[in-house]
Amino acid sequence: MCLATVYKTVKDTEEVVLKNVSKIYVEDGSVRLVDIMGAETVVEGSISFVDLANSIVKLSCSAV
Repeated sequence: MCLATVYKTVKDTEEVVLKNVSKIYVEDGSVRLVDIMGAETVVEGSISFVDLANSIVKLSCSAV
């Protein structure tokens, strides 16, 4: 099973959004993440990088 850790970057600062992500949906300017327990997190932004070998996904988010 391949699970990812998703990070978001805002103004050159990177932080973990969600671990053990099993599903990612891209929807009209946002990214919906679902972990293996079914918990969902929605982040305004876009996918900027995916490393499948190391299970890393990075999101680019605009500053609030």
